[in-house]
Amino acid sequence: MMSRLEMRAATSLAGLYALRMLGMFLILPVFAVYAGQLPGGQNHALVGLAFGAYGLTQALLQLPFGMWSDQVGRKKVIYIGLALFALGSVMCALADHIVWLIIGRAVQGAGAISAAVTALLADLTREENRTKAMAMIGGSIATTFAVSLVAAPKLAEWIGLPGIFLMTAVLAVAALIGVWKVIPNPSVSRFHSDAEANTRRLPQVLRHPQLLRLNYGVFALHAAQMAMFTVMPLLLTQRGGLDVAHHWYVYLPVVLLGFVLMVPAIIYGEKKHHLKEVFLFAIALMLLAQLGMTLWLPNLSAIVLWLGLYFIAFNILEATQPSLISKIAPTEAKGTAMGVYNTCQAASMFLGSALAGWLFQHFGSATPVFALCAGLMGLWLMVSWGMQPPLPVKTQMFHIGEDWQGNPAELSAKLGAIDGVKEAVVLIEERVALLKVLQDGWDAAAAQQLIAETH
Repeated sequence: MMSRLEMRAATSLAGLYALRMLGMFLILPVFAVYAGQLPGGQNHALVGLAFGAYGLTQALLQLPFGMWSDQVGRKKVIYIGLALFALGSVMCALADHIVWLIIGRAVQGAGAISAAVTALLADLTREENRTKAMAMIGGSIATTFAVSLVAAPKLAEWIGLPGIFLMTAVLAVAALIGVWKVIPNPSVSRFHSDAEANTRRLPQVLRHPQLLRLNYGVFALHAAQMAMFTVMPLLLTQRGGLDVAHHWYVYLPVVLLGFVLMVPAIIYGEKKHHLKEVFLFAIALMLLAQLGMTLWLPNLSAIVLWLGLYFIAFNILEATQPSLISKIAPTEAKGTAMGVYNTCQAASMFLGSALAGWLFQHFGSATPVFALCAGLMGLWLMVSWGMQPPLPVKTQMFHIGEDWQGNPAELSAKLGAIDGVKEAVVLIEERVALLKVLQDGWDAAAAQQLIAETH
């Protein structure tokens, strides 16, 4: 069971993520329409740059900020990141030209605190409870995304895009106060291989063929997402006949459908050990949705149809890819693998929206944008087809006694020889044993016996 301190840390950090991501997600379904009303906003290429500038600075600073937090402390980096995010939000709210909106979005993205927050969570939770805490953060992000798509159109009608940005700044300040007053201070802060990127592990991760497939996958998924939202609000208004305030009529049913159908797909993939098949099915469904948007999008009914298929596929892929990373990544390089994965995601946000804006500006139509997305999905399906089915494994972590002076290599070998253990590594500088074990049928008692001897 999680202790009261761990529960407080996990819930408060999940809330911090939710507050920060709310500001980002709220603009997704309304940005293209409202940014186009600014001076210079008639140039869709500039609108695309403004939409994606956030992702560019995120990609550049996410890993460095996480490593910086190892040196100066987690909370200091989080304070700086939230302050930058709030400053960028105010700049966006006050922007009187699309160029200033681009600059404000870049400053927003410079508040790249995801890695520092994850590291702080690792500092505040015991190894055996860390996966639960990470799942709480993941759940908060997914919930925030769904709520934002539905709430943003009506919110934009009431306070406009500048009002949303000002609200985002207020939420960032509230999150900063929460970090100061609510989130506990760690008694010990150390590097965590399961949660943080290690530059020494980067060559191993970047040469891993299975991880490269997944890194391209998250790049394609979120590049297509940003590209689609660069043009979809305009299509809902022009072809769908809906003003922005009523776009939630479309988003609510398709988002709910996606969440409802995601659950049995994930359960089937994980419990029946068919995760690769579910993964490939979702990519194919996403390809079908993008081809449909490219070839046949005459009215609101068609938009709803393809968006429904899109969100079913998106939710399945968004849930399965981190699970695949955890199963496939080398045990001692899981944090590095996730860091590279998250950086690819941030970079795709910039490139997807920038390319979509350029295509829409030069061709005067959304068709080339959806064709680009379909191409990304088609390549993803081909790249993933040869992926090795992941083993049905999960990660287990154990704390090594602070005073233990034994041989880490010998303990690793003993743990690795236990029935059901596929990988085992003891990282003595982190006082942790990381095991990759079968989901069913591994000898947990034998592992706990060996770990108990270190205390």
